[in-house]
Amino acid sequence: MECNIEENKAKCPCTYASCSRKGKCCECISYHLQFDELPACVFPSEVEKTYDRSFRKFVEVYQAGHS
Repeated sequence: MECNIEENKAKCPCTYASCSRKGKCCECISYHLQFDELPACVFPSEVEKTYDRSFRKFVEVYQAGHS
């Protein structure tokens, strides 16, 4: 499977401007999992902006009914 980096970048909700993994989803997921985090794309935009990408925050958000 070929990675469509430019297409992925257009859809990427990450607000960390200097991220070198933007559009490289496999690298992004691997990077965040190393730190027991999830990538920006699994969080609502208002939560993503806090940069709290923890599993705890993910559960908190979705238990509260965000989608």
